[in-house]
Amino acid sequence: MTTLSPRLAAIVEALPVRPGMRVIEIGGAPGAAARALVRRVEGIHVLLIDRSARGIALTQRKLASEIEAGMVRLRHVAAEDFVLDANEQPYDLAFAVRVGAFDGRHPRAGERARARIAAALRPGARLLVDGGSPLREIYPADAPGSAS
Repeated sequence: MTTLSPRLAAIVEALPVRPGMRVIEIGGAPGAAARALVRRVEGIHVLLIDRSARGIALTQRKLASEIEAGMVRLRHVAAEDFVLDANEQPYDLAFAVRVGAFDGRHPRAGERARARIAAALRPGARLLVDGGSPLREIYPADAPGSAS
């Protein structure tokens, strides 16, 4: 079992999750935060997306029991290319830790990623990213290029 760093543990603890929520973790490979979330809150579902095929493969191995139990699903996709699958319901919360599209390293990708994630969230849902105490909120509906 992977032990969370103090920083990641604080982020996971700060996430406003409750039973039954549907959560997107952006750039979540190798799955430590997703595992901690599904263990912390009964009945939540985490969709972990990551641009790295290698990261997704590693996560698939590390979270095999959580995936098999239906608590976690994986998708190999960059945040700026993410769209809901046909018949996939919107999510209640999204979060990202150390993702270049959200921390300023890749501003163009960030504009597109915010719009794509906003489109995948239900009205009133939140997008949280690291860089606050320990998180800061991005209002997806205000993302450049997103439809209101």
